[in-house]
Amino acid sequence: MIIGIDASRAAYAQRTGTENYSLFLIRALLDLHTEHRFRLYFNLPPQDGLFPAERAELRVMPFPRLWTHLRLSLEMARRAPHVLFVPAHVLPLLHPQRSVVTVHDLGYLYHPEAHTRWDRWYLQWSTSYNVHHARRVIADSQATKRDLIKYCSAAPDEIHVIYPGHDRSLAPVRDLSRLAAVRERYGLPSTYAIHVGTLQPRKNLSTLLDAFATVAQKHRNLNLALVGKKGWLYEPLYAQAQRLGLEQRVHFTGYVPRDDLPALLSAARLFLLPSLYEGFGLPVLEAMACELPVICSNVSSLPEVAGDAAILVDPREPSAWAEAIERVLDDEPLRATLVDRGLCQVTRFSWERCAQQTLTVLETTTADAW
Repeated sequence: MIIGIDASRAAYAQRTGTENYSLFLIRALLDLHTEHRFRLYFNLPPQDGLFPAERAELRVMPFPRLWTHLRLSLEMARRAPHVLFVPAHVLPLLHPQRSVVTVHDLGYLYHPEAHTRWDRWYLQWSTSYNVHHARRVIADSQATKRDLIKYCSAAPDEIHVIYPGHDRSLAPVRDLSRLAAVRERYGLPSTYAIHVGTLQPRKNLSTLLDAFATVAQKHRNLNLALVGKKGWLYEPLYAQAQRLGLEQRVHFTGYVPRDDLPALLSAARLFLLPSLYEGFGLPVLEAMACELPVICSNVSSLPEVAGDAAILVDPREPSAWAEAIERVLDDEPLRATLVDRGLCQVTRFSWERCAQQTLTVLETTTADAW
């Protein structure tokens, strides 16, 4: 059986959540001991060594615009695989009947103000299109499955919840010189809390800044590192930090290469994720894997990801966030408990398990009688 995969998002130079999902899942699929053949589709040549050429056929098909719906559609019409898997985008207009797609979240429905009008329209169209044209749908979480059933009239039996894994290369860094070097590279002091994610309204960083302003009055050595590339409507965050008198204590690092992330996490005191909505929340597992206590929102999929290994807080309550941050900073036994639970929690999520469950869905799809 030939399994075709849209790998275009996995080849991005600056990958965020869904792109990393695509990369790590494809790699794990290629590592499975299977007789199936894999064919990976790219709009641009992938970085050398990103995927082993001996384990997959790499089809690079440059095209200026609308690559998915024009160029990939043409490829499907000419030489379709037995099953097509789209892990991080939308099905091409022309696609095999046996197609599987991952839907990561429906956050645009809960917080439309966090998206441009065009993004809202496209997300609504692409999600509905995926659900009603794919033979089967993979959801990152039970929360996303419930949303697909409620808002897209998806058939429950055709939605499979498969949790992503965590990147095993993310582990605690104990080399003091490496920790000092990464702090110097990004202009960070010795004591800071950290958030990792694109700067955009859905991440709810304005609430985090308000909470940090309260905490900063007591913990005068504490700083806040906001790690992530600039997204839509990021400018008000700079103005808010200045208005709160925190411009010297809030550090906007910009996008950070994956190689620097373990040291940045390991050097921090705690990890904060106040998102209004997450389809899964990979940064929670990344922080736990680096032995960092986690405070995150109590909404959408985050309780599924964090389990009992994090403090869960209402994302709309800055005072509750300030209280939680102070608890973790002041209570060393609590910190130790959260770290230990976090290390146990991450073992529940592996890319090998994710890949095996995904392969089962792909195999079942090809076995369907039409």
